[in-house]
Amino acid sequence: MSSLDITTRRHFLATAAATGVFAMSSGRTRAADPPAASGRFKKAVILGMVKGDMPVMEKFRLLKDLGFDGVEIEAFSEPNRDEVIRARDATGLVVHGVVAGVLWKQPLSSNDPAVRARAVALLKDAVDEASAFGASTVLTIPGVVNKETFYADAYRRSLEEIPKVIPHAAEAGVKLALENVWNQFLLSPLEAAGFVDQLNSPDVGWYFDAGNVVRCGWPEHWIAALGKRIVKVHIKEYSRKKQQEEGLWKGFEVELGEGDCDWPAVMKALRDVGYSGWITAEVPGGDRARLADIAERMDRIIAS
Repeated sequence: MSSLDITTRRHFLATAAATGVFAMSSGRTRAADPPAASGRFKKAVILGMVKGDMPVMEKFRLLKDLGFDGVEIEAFSEPNRDEVIRARDATGLVVHGVVAGVLWKQPLSSNDPAVRARAVALLKDAVDEASAFGASTVLTIPGVVNKETFYADAYRRSLEEIPKVIPHAAEAGVKLALENVWNQFLLSPLEAAGFVDQLNSPDVGWYFDAGNVVRCGWPEHWIAALGKRIVKVHIKEYSRKKQQEEGLWKGFEVELGEGDCDWPAVMKALRDVGYSGWITAEVPGGDRARLADIAERMDRIIAS
C-alpha cells in the first residue's frame, strides 16, 4: 500500500472517529485541568501582553490586581525561570500553560528529518519548562503545510513525531494541546477531532482558539465537534468585513466583542460540552489601562 493510500485511509478513520463511528476514542481524552468546584471559568492572558519595563514580579502583581487568575508563557522567553516561579508563589497567579511557538520555524511536519528531530527535542524541552512552572499544557503546533510540505506528508509525519513526545509529557504530568494557528493544517473540526483520536492518548488534547476559525467557519461548530477533546481555550476576535475590505490578516484588528465571534453561542457551546477551565486572551497587550480593558471585555464574554 502506498503512503498516500495509507494517509487516505487514516483520514477516513479520523473522520469516522470525529463523527462518532468510533465513539469510544473520545471517551479516553481527559480534561487538562479539573473544573473549579463553582464551574467558574479561569481568566488569563499571555505574559508577553504586559508591556513596560518592569520585573516579572511586578507584571504578576499587576495581573493579579486586575483580577486575572493566571498567565501563559511563551516557551524559552523568560531567561530566569526561578524569577517566574518566585512571582507565581508570591502572587498566587497560576502559570497555567506554555506556548511552543518555536514549532512554527521548526515544524514537526518538516521535509527535513533533522528539523523534525529538533522539533521533537524542543517540544520535550517545552514540556520540562511547563512542568517547572506547574503548568498543565504545552500549546503544540501539530504541523505546518506550505508549498514545499504536502498536506498528506504533514499529516503522516505529525502522527509519527508527536508520539515521540507523549511518554515524556505523561511522565511530567503535562498535556500536549494541539492548536490550529493558521498553519494550513487540520482545517476542519472533524479532521481536528479525528487527528486527536488517532493519537489515542489521554495526554493529548485540543487547544481551541475561537478567533482563528472565524474566517472559514463558526467557533460554536468547532466546539460541538471537538467536545471533551478541548483542554484549553484562547479568545481573540476576527472581522470578516475587515478581511474582505482590507486583507486577510486585518481581520484580527478588532477588539474583543466587536468582531464576528458570536460570544453567547461560543460560551453556550463550551458549557454544553462540559468545558470549565482556562480562557486566555491572545490579543495586543499594553499598559495597566489596556489590560484592565481586556479584563472587562473578557468578563462580559464569559458572562454572556
